[in-house]
Amino acid sequence: MLCPDSLRVQAYFDGEVDAVSAAEIERHLEHCSECRELYQSLQHTRQAIRSELGELRAPQPLRARLQRALDAAERSERSPVPRSHPGLLGRAFWAGAFSGIGVSAIAVVLALFVLLPMRAAPLVNDLVGAHLRSLMPDHLIDVASSDRHTVKPWFAGHADVSPAVADFDSQGYRLVGGRADYIDHQRSAVLVYQHGAHVINVFSWEAGRAPVPQDGTHNGYHLLFWRMGDIDYCAVSDTAWDELRALQRLLRQQS
Repeated sequence: MLCPDSLRVQAYFDGEVDAVSAAEIERHLEHCSECRELYQSLQHTRQAIRSELGELRAPQPLRARLQRALDAAERSERSPVPRSHPGLLGRAFWAGAFSGIGVSAIAVVLALFVLLPMRAAPLVNDLVGAHLRSLMPDHLIDVASSDRHTVKPWFAGHADVSPAVADFDSQGYRLVGGRADYIDHQRSAVLVYQHGAHVINVFSWEAGRAPVPQDGTHNGYHLLFWRMGDIDYCAVSDTAWDELRALQRLLRQQS
């Protein structure tokens, strides 16, 4: 008879659970030999498939092209739609959909889904899920302070890494505090910045435990990845790309 949690283990293996559920399942795996055997079997199967098929990664020009298409689509969604005659609007839509640009964009999207490695998805899902949870009431920060001498020592007892900590209020990025989250099977240190009306979560975790995905947009949120020393970072927010990269440069200079 299968363990009642076997389906949850399979969902965990496929990266379909949030970070909190993942932590619960990992604790369950420590004590349930049946689920542990199931998980190991799934791992062996995945490794066998990858060794036979190899790994394909989308070339950088294709990634850049897709990112431009996604950014353009996001800008168009935020723009007001001009009023027009229904017949003219319908013809304009179909003409655009079947134009060279429309077909090219569709081809780019399909190619990216085919070529991108699937193993990056769980980490991206964890980061976006953690960002969304942080936006709920009373979930954003565990230690509220703009003083790095308060925030950085707090991480020592609550996270597995000690990232660079700084307040950039004069540059428009106010440090409001920090918290610990569960990313890549470890306790991640998270710096929380306020930039205008936008919240920016800067996650950090031990480098090398999982492949770092390419920068991208997921569920409307931008994810910017980088590495400094033995720590991987990811800034997540719905602010503009340029504003996110400006904070990245400040953190790099601080480090």
